[in-house]
Amino acid sequence: MSKNGYLQIHDPLKPKGYAVGIDLGTTNSLVASVVHGKPQCVPVDENASLLLPSVVSYAKDGGVLVGARARELAAQAPTDTIVSVKRFMGRSPDDAETRKLGHARFVPGGKVVRFEVAGGQPVTPIEVSGEILRALKRRAEAHFSGKVEQAVITVPAYFDDAQRQATKDAGRLAGLEVLRLINEPTAAALAYGLDRGSQGTFAVYDLGGGTFDVSILKLVDGIFEVKSTGGDSALGGDDFDRAIATRVLEALGATAPDASLVAEALAAARKAKESLTDAAEVILTVGGREHAVKRADFEQWILPLVQKTGVVCRRAMKDAGVAAGELDGVILVGGSTRVPAVRRFVAELFGREPLGDIDPDQVVALGAAVQADLLTNENRQDELLLLDVIPLSLGLETMGGLVEKLIPRNTTIPTAAAQVFTTFKDGQTGLDVHVLQGERELVEDNRSLARFTLSGIPPQAAGLARVEVRFSVDVNGILSVTAKEQSSGVAQSITVQPSHGLSEEEIEQMLLDSIDSAEDDIQARQLREQRVDAERVLAEAERQLRENPTLLDAGERATIDAALEKLRQSAGGSEYLAIKDAIHALDEASRPFIERVMNRAITQVVAGHSVEEY
Repeated sequence: MSKNGYLQIHDPLKPKGYAVGIDLGTTNSLVASVVHGKPQCVPVDENASLLLPSVVSYAKDGGVLVGARARELAAQAPTDTIVSVKRFMGRSPDDAETRKLGHARFVPGGKVVRFEVAGGQPVTPIEVSGEILRALKRRAEAHFSGKVEQAVITVPAYFDDAQRQATKDAGRLAGLEVLRLINEPTAAALAYGLDRGSQGTFAVYDLGGGTFDVSILKLVDGIFEVKSTGGDSALGGDDFDRAIATRVLEALGATAPDASLVAEALAAARKAKESLTDAAEVILTVGGREHAVKRADFEQWILPLVQKTGVVCRRAMKDAGVAAGELDGVILVGGSTRVPAVRRFVAELFGREPLGDIDPDQVVALGAAVQADLLTNENRQDELLLLDVIPLSLGLETMGGLVEKLIPRNTTIPTAAAQVFTTFKDGQTGLDVHVLQGERELVEDNRSLARFTLSGIPPQAAGLARVEVRFSVDVNGILSVTAKEQSSGVAQSITVQPSHGLSEEEIEQMLLDSIDSAEDDIQARQLREQRVDAERVLAEAERQLRENPTLLDAGERATIDAALEKLRQSAGGSEYLAIKDAIHALDEASRPFIERVMNRAITQVVAGHSVEEY
């Protein structure tokens, strides 16, 4: 039985059919396959279009339309037509970022986004994406006159674990075996690298309909190594459309437009944006009125958005340790890179004209098809190794609310790391495992991914139990965590599946704060560490005083009590050096007493035994 509860029959003799590469995009999606050694995109409709609009419309009779026909219904049935669903993948219901000027109805409550559509049954982003993938699968099967059962699906490099899991689930819903999730920039470089035999270091600038990614890749002898990556999972051509639509709605005086007017404005804005690639001015009609939009105005409206991509690009180059002048080329990916202002910005940012040999709409799907062929075609002789990286550090919460990083950001995947932890209290039989993502030193400044408790640890004195926690990140960038107590073998494992994804603000803030607040973070960590030590020392000193009062010399108790009180006061303060000094003072005040306690313990152990026995 499969993980989702459905029976699966495995027949090793059954042919797998065609393996395809799929670019599951925010605005448009594509499917491609390698034919006679060359990747090519597959037509997805009767007009031989290669682009399938990523739009799904639900009818009252339960029918579902996908693609261009669904997009035509967006203005007529805006709340039953889901557009830009990729921006909702892996997100929580209260995430407002992807709903700007949106026109869907959301079901309140729950842990995941659910859309209220015609037919009465709410649908999730995974189900909507599954419909898009199913449509691509059907079109490819019609084109090849054969079964399509396996696929490599692309995702933005900055998709986190939840968003990747959601994409894999959508593939399974569509009846596809997802061979691999591959980062979109890597797929683009794969298409360029194989077609051109390129060597060197490249930047991949990927601005699609709803997401932005940049990756710095090194291509040498069949190895595609991602040196660094960065991105914004809520920035793309959709935001350009919204910039136009917002101005048009303001001109109409529509302060609270209904869903139909918003859908009409967005559709007109998208067409205007595309026309402004070649024209200096366009006329669009919204609400029965015509509006003139000049390219110069449009470029001014989107300038702040385009500039945000520059911040990410500069950080990615810094992380990779390369300057713009050291790059061998810049690859453009995504339909939004057709905007002249974007192309000029990229040329200025990197100091060179970007490459444009392959259609930026198709390049990701073509690279995914190459990867699918590499994974399934036994006749291929060439060897290719893809080395992607994780975008943000992964770690665990330790005592005092501190974060112990096990896998730092920009680590090549697949990867694994393990560390041994111990118990803090006597007789402790459980250990809480709190998985975190981010760059800061304190738990509250990072993103919580998952929690679980390892129970059944044999009761022992504090510090004797040994629990190994292992992080494993697979080739799809998905994290699994295992905790195992070494003496008893008690273990528990989970695949991290958080209920929502990282917003652009969270990602940017995590990285910026880790730089801007580095000194404060270190001081805060030192304070937490000293407080944890103080708690341990106080507990142990109080226990020894309680169990061995007869070993105290006259007047010694008062000195130790004074040192204990001083440590309690210091532990409640904000000066870690004061706590450190108070711990040292207590150690000095209690040393003679502790030595007598240890001597008595040794005497009791050896009593009744001869030296020869040892």
